[in-house]
Amino acid sequence: MSLNKKNYELANPNPEFLIKSIAEQGYSLETALADLMDNSITANSTKIEVLTKIDKEPFTLFISDNGDGMDEISLKNNMQFPSKSPEQERDLGDLGRFGLGLKTASFSQTRCFTILSRKKGSTKYSGLTWDVNYLKEIGEWRIIINSEQEIEEIINLYNSISENHLNKFENFNPNTIVIWKGLYKFENYINISNKQDALKTEITNNTSEYLSVVFHRFMERKINPLNIRINNKIVKSFNPFPIEKSELRAIEPLHRDFGNDHIKIQGYVLPNSSIKETKEAVNDWTPINKSLMDMEGIYIYRADRLILFGGWNGIIRKMPRLQLARLKVDIGNKVDHLFHLNVAKSQINIPYDLKQAFYRAIITLKEEAQKEYFNHGIKSFPPKLKEQNSQLFYKIATNKGILLALNNEFPLLKSLKNSLKKEQLADLNFILKISSSLINTIRQVDNVELSGDTEKDGISYDEIIKSISKLITLGFSKEQIKKDFISSLGLKLNNLPEELSKILN
Repeated sequence: MSLNKKNYELANPNPEFLIKSIAEQGYSLETALADLMDNSITANSTKIEVLTKIDKEPFTLFISDNGDGMDEISLKNNMQFPSKSPEQERDLGDLGRFGLGLKTASFSQTRCFTILSRKKGSTKYSGLTWDVNYLKEIGEWRIIINSEQEIEEIINLYNSISENHLNKFENFNPNTIVIWKGLYKFENYINISNKQDALKTEITNNTSEYLSVVFHRFMERKINPLNIRINNKIVKSFNPFPIEKSELRAIEPLHRDFGNDHIKIQGYVLPNSSIKETKEAVNDWTPINKSLMDMEGIYIYRADRLILFGGWNGIIRKMPRLQLARLKVDIGNKVDHLFHLNVAKSQINIPYDLKQAFYRAIITLKEEAQKEYFNHGIKSFPPKLKEQNSQLFYKIATNKGILLALNNEFPLLKSLKNSLKKEQLADLNFILKISSSLINTIRQVDNVELSGDTEKDGISYDEIIKSISKLITLGFSKEQIKKDFISSLGLKLNNLPEELSKILN
């Protein structure tokens, strides 16, 4: 039986139900706006403006750009579901994926959005509107064509709002304006002031910060850099890999050809000093509202746009001692289907073929980051005096986390030390130093060696040299001493005191 003779039943989806369903793609306000900005960047925009009108409901949000713009036919095509095939090969600078982003991102925040656009150099805008309430009433897939009067009213409102905000772009003539009318996620609050405060906080703090990281490469370009204005604020880029900082250490990169693309994987280790520096609100290592642990992990750039950052994508778990580790991955836009990039461009799965390369890079980075984290002097914050005499060991808060410390004021230990001769006391301190370090090493999940400041731990370099000489006399090999004792004493093989180096080499 031929296909056209088969019995069939039409299965046209209900437009209201389908739109509300596909809008739930994991978008937040910042990821939705970033998705729209992808279109702006692909259209060669250098200025993007986001403005809100929240003096009364429905709240309205405008996002405009000075890109290439669209004529009436292009606008109609881009308002379709979808406007492109995800399998269609894209230009290198095309940040799109499914041809759905404009619609799904908008419907994730509003139930009615309008696009006004004109080709660069033209003076006449075309306007189309998707309105879920209208679709609900008529039950058909219809896009509203905006009249010239409606377009003029929207343009006038937009210009008025833009003028009333600070830091207006000079010589900015938008060619495309997207209007979200009614931000339903923020209009569910009972009190209007709560609604306004929630939106202000979200867009001023979270969204601005997110966009400053996601689009930092475009904002830092030497030629035609991207500028973003959000209400009164010009967004400043934040580069999580500030290579101009000499303390940032790069690890040898890995290169892989994958599908029709080339993948570059490179680890970076932040300096230990960044832990202290990030206590300041403004620093080179973290955005204002993020910590080092928030920013720890994998950074995947797709065509220079940051898709994923923070966290290890399920490969390993976050932990304090890895907060200095960041893994930068560069991919193009030719292998989206292999990375299973989602519609919101906020999630990605690492293909099986690349997992070994990722594992190798992470293992190397993990080792180097842990060395940087642990191989600096441990600053401790001593317990209260009344707690110091009761137990042989006590927990002590340090800049490396909670450690166990030997209580030198423990009565029996103190009595023993007082009864020993100087040489015997040195041997005891040597043993206690190694024991304390090993106990804390065992407590670390990955057996990371801890080192401290030897002189402050009650044992001097002279005493260490005497004790090691005695170990050699007792039959310990030099290699065994290097392997089992040196790091536990807070020393490094490549930086031993001269006299000790002579003994062991």
